[in-house]
Amino acid sequence: MTRVLSPVTGRAVGLAGVPDQVFAQAMVGPGTAVDPERGPGYAIAPVTGKIVKLHPHAYVVVDSENHGVLVHLGIDTVQLKGAGFELLATQGEAVTAGQPLVRWDPAVIEAGGRSPICAVVALDAGDGALTDVVESGEVTKGAELFTWS
Repeated sequence: MTRVLSPVTGRAVGLAGVPDQVFAQAMVGPGTAVDPERGPGYAIAPVTGKIVKLHPHAYVVVDSENHGVLVHLGIDTVQLKGAGFELLATQGEAVTAGQPLVRWDPAVIEAGGRSPICAVVALDAGDGALTDVVESGEVTKGAELFTWS
C-alpha cells in the first residue's frame, strides 16, 4: 500500500475543484488537489521512489510498487516555460517522500492569471484503488492525501 503525501500546504479541493476538465474529470487518473498557501515555498515528493518525469511545473515519482504519482503545480503553468520555478532535483534521481523537488511561489502564478491549484494524481490507478482520499479541509505539506493499494 502506498501512502501519498501532500506536496504543499493549503486547502484540499478534490479533483472536481481543479479548473481544468482533464484533471477535474479524472481523465489523467484519480486523486485529489490542493489549493496551496500563497507565498514562496517548495513542493515535495509525494512518495519515496524515482523521479521518472521532471518539468518545472510538474513531476512524476514512481515508488517500489510501480505506482506513479503525478504532481502538477498550477494549471496552464506549462506555458510559463519554467519561469517562476526552480528545480531542486533531477530526473532519474531516487527521492524520499517529503524531499523538496521544486521551489515556486503560488502567489506569482496567480498574479499571472493562472490557477496555482496542485493536482495530485495516481497514474494508471484502477477503480477503487484509492482509499481515504482527502477532498476538503486544510492540509499540511507531508500530510497523507490518500492511500493506493
